Amino acid sequence: MEVHVLASGSDGNCTVIECDGEAVVIDAGLSCRTLMSYMDREGVDPRMIKAILVTHEHSDHVKGVGPMARKLGVPVMCTMGTYNASSMGAVDFVPYELKGSFSVGPMSITPLPTYHDAAEPNAFFVGSDRGKVAVVTDTGKFDFRIEHALAECDAAVVEANYDLEMLRNGPYPPSLKRRIEGETGHMWNMDTGKALRRTDSSGRKIFLAHLSRTNNEPDIARETVANVTGIKRMKIDCLEFMGDTRTFRVKG
Repeated sequence: MEVHVLASGSDGNCTVIECDGEAVVIDAGLSCRTLMSYMDREGVDPRMIKAILVTHEHSDHVKGVGPMARKLGVPVMCTMGTYNASSMGAVDFVPYELKGSFSVGPMSITPLPTYHDAAEPNAFFVGSDRGKVAVVTDTGKFDFRIEHALAECDAAVVEANYDLEMLRNGPYPPSLKRRIEGETGHMWNMDTGKALRRTDSSGRKIFLAHLSRTNNEPDIARETVANVTGIKRMKIDCLEFMGDTRTFRVKG
């Protein structure tokens, strides 16, 4: 099982999870052309992709969903609430509900409700006999279901959106600062670190996702999470800049 983080942040988000020659795309928040070039860079064969999964309807997660689904000839899978709030155009839409699991190829997909100012947002827990991956972004808090997934996974692609001091002293208007800090906003470095500490799993890969370009820095995010969890900073990864991509193998 491999995880390819092609984009992560307010400019766009996309993660590909590959298992036994089949793959799913989670979100496509950049243009189809850009994401296809990133897949080529990371060695992702587009013919492996069997579905595009969507967490919620915000543009940094769905911008390229329709074009990519049509180009690859694959279905788009999301909740009815997300689909109705999106403008994907004509796609092969396969709905799911926020309970239970469904399968795509060798992977079992469990959607987990998140707390975000969107119609029906969710995270994903992806499992197979090769490993388990939690992809959790765009949420103002982690509930027991998400923390259970973090405890069970071999790799966590988990949001660390902002540094609290940078946000409060930064250029955003007060209303936007309140939205980001709220329970339907985003997770900050310290709270993400505490959740990872509570759900400690030996050998779990940690990838910090959806870092704000304005209110966070990769070094600050890694340092904060390392200090809170006691995990060595060199073992905590994230994208360094827009256009950076990363691939890592999940050891189940």
